Amino acid sequence: MGFGSVAMLAGPVPPGAAGCCRRLLAGALAAGLRPLLRGLPPCWVTPRRAAGQWPSPGLRVPEAAEAEQLVQQVKHTGVAVRRFIACPRLARTVQRCLQRGASRGSQPVLLECGPGPGVLTRTLLNAGVRVVALESNPAFLPNLQSLENSLDGQLKVIYADFCRLDPLTGAVKPPAVCSEKLFETVGVAAVPWKADTPVRIFGILPQSKERLILWRHLFALYERSSIYRYGRAELNIFISEREYKILTGKPGSAGSYQAITVLCQLGYEIQLLHMEPWSSFFTNLKNGGLAIPKSVRLPNDHLCLVRLTPQQNLFTGGLNPKNSPIFVFMVKQCLAKPKSRLIDRLNSWSLDNGSQLLRELEIPENAQTRNVYPEDYKRLFEALQSSTIFTENWWHEEVFENTRNINF
Repeated sequence: MGFGSVAMLAGPVPPGAAGCCRRLLAGALAAGLRPLLRGLPPCWVTPRRAAGQWPSPGLRVPEAAEAEQLVQQVKHTGVAVRRFIACPRLARTVQRCLQRGASRGSQPVLLECGPGPGVLTRTLLNAGVRVVALESNPAFLPNLQSLENSLDGQLKVIYADFCRLDPLTGAVKPPAVCSEKLFETVGVAAVPWKADTPVRIFGILPQSKERLILWRHLFALYERSSIYRYGRAELNIFISEREYKILTGKPGSAGSYQAITVLCQLGYEIQLLHMEPWSSFFTNLKNGGLAIPKSVRLPNDHLCLVRLTPQQNLFTGGLNPKNSPIFVFMVKQCLAKPKSRLIDRLNSWSLDNGSQLLRELEIPENAQTRNVYPEDYKRLFEALQSSTIFTENWWHEEVFENTRNINF
């Protein structure tokens, strides 16, 4: 017998009784479910969202002409030329590259540096990625903030310049930003060095500061400072093809095997994700020029999307964050004159047993510094730690001066 039959048998329902019954039923259900619901996260924090996997909001991605028009309306005031992704096709390619190789588990937040017109931003959001957009030009902020307000926490927009992260001198004034405050704001917590990456970062490096930014990150990586205090932060950056050739140079290669080559190959796993012609990007120049930097010895027809993942085994053997500035200085000194002999460099440091040391390491005594492999530089450093050279004041003063003389 149903509830309707019971009601008919009981006779007419008194006025207001139906509403009272509904309230009593709702109260009973709430009382019964309350113990089951206690301790659950807010309703918007679903398991997928907690794992960094958001449902697609179905945003409209502007066409290239619309994005270019938005960029043209923004006056170019800075010295550095900025490049933007305005083509939806390129945005989809970059989105797929960024998600390539990602595990099915919890995904770290993605910091998009310099989103500009937001073409890639919308593409990433439609793919279910949680994005923190760091934009340094106030003219782009209203469009991005309007998008942020239309979503339920999937996008956060911050007025910041990632290229001015953790300045070494002076007060931190926006758009300069402190990594500690930034990561606290976006909810990134420190993890052990060998754990999965705590945060992913995407950006297009300005050409005038490309090498400088890479050096800043190398110093921070080896010292485990800035973003690397939180773990093995992953960089996904567009750099010039010329710079990519240098980062992946082979020993003995004239012009492409440099100190930054050795340090990058030891410090990062370097993965080429994509190559794109310069013409696919839109610039903030008034005349719409491409501003392609010239290169004589190395090819430079593309921008390369490169993933730099810190090596899990970087701090093994005798290398650690405290003595890493000495190692960086040693490599820079050795490759300052790439055609010089390694033994001559060791002798210039007043090392008495340089020849014996090279024999023990099985490095030819007449080897030029540009022919020494990255792993051998690390082995040489570990062997030198027992030498008196590491206790001499002139060495430490010069190391300090060299490793701290890079700032924006």
